[in-house]
Amino acid sequence: MAIEIHKIKVRAALRPRAEPYWAAPLGLNQSLGFRKIDTERGSWVARVKQGGRSRYKALGPSTDTFGFTEARAAAIKWFTDLDRGISTDATTVSAACKLYVEDREREKGKACAHDAKMRFERTVYGKALGDRPLDRVRAPHIKAWRDGLEMAQASANRTLTALKAALNFAVTKRLVSAAAAQEWAEVKPYKGAGKRRDLFLDLKQRRALLAASEGALKDLIQAAMLTGARAGELVNATRSQFAPRTQSMTFKGNTGTRTVPLSAAALELFERLADSKLPLANLFLRDDGKPWAHSDWDELVRAAAERAELPKGTCLYTLRH
Repeated sequence: MAIEIHKIKVRAALRPRAEPYWAAPLGLNQSLGFRKIDTERGSWVARVKQGGRSRYKALGPSTDTFGFTEARAAAIKWFTDLDRGISTDATTVSAACKLYVEDREREKGKACAHDAKMRFERTVYGKALGDRPLDRVRAPHIKAWRDGLEMAQASANRTLTALKAALNFAVTKRLVSAAAAQEWAEVKPYKGAGKRRDLFLDLKQRRALLAASEGALKDLIQAAMLTGARAGELVNATRSQFAPRTQSMTFKGNTGTRTVPLSAAALELFERLADSKLPLANLFLRDDGKPWAHSDWDELVRAAAERAELPKGTCLYTLRH
């Protein structure tokens, strides 16, 4: 029997029970219900019957701002999404990001996926935003997440871009309604964050950073200090690019190829790294013996910079200045 749950007095008089009280159908096999939790609390539930079975959707607690009218609109939206083939599973932001990383690896390769994976591991997985269901993500949630990132604004912008790409991918896979995309579309990158970096570390600060590092990270930082090479040029360098006879190193990167002379300190470092390696072997390896992947060093450098009490925003690229 249909209950007039649209009336506040009727809801207040209902007896608490696990089974919701159902209103008149909103459509064919579509219903909105009110679950009376106790004398003070209640929540809204939607139900649809498909293929001989019932599916339910918890819409949220009944409040002054989420009453019958709002619950009815939420229920209709859910019914519409189901008709469009949009998943109603409680897919979280973290789950969407992982699916995006898997897709990037299949379509673009591991190098492309690795950057997104590292960003999400630092900023999404295990965080409040990461645990939030996709259909409950709102612009204020993303703004609070963006503003809470402990990184330079330029890096925060790149991380925001990666997150938006993952959420948009979820839309294309029908994990959430296209209407939800408006929420993250409203969150804009920081303005002026892409301007030229002006952070410079003096000799004392550079020595402090080196002292706060060890192992493979220390080798990478020292090489950046002694050559001014970009991180990618260093981690992709092979033994054959080092010429001990001419005391020089050839770097290859997005800007082309260049050969630079090495100082005595740099020569000593590269000779040690090149010892016993084959021509095509990487000069720089992580502590586990594997090649460095894109952005592997970001968090390690950030942690070393904190130990050395260096300015916020210090990264490996800072050493080129």
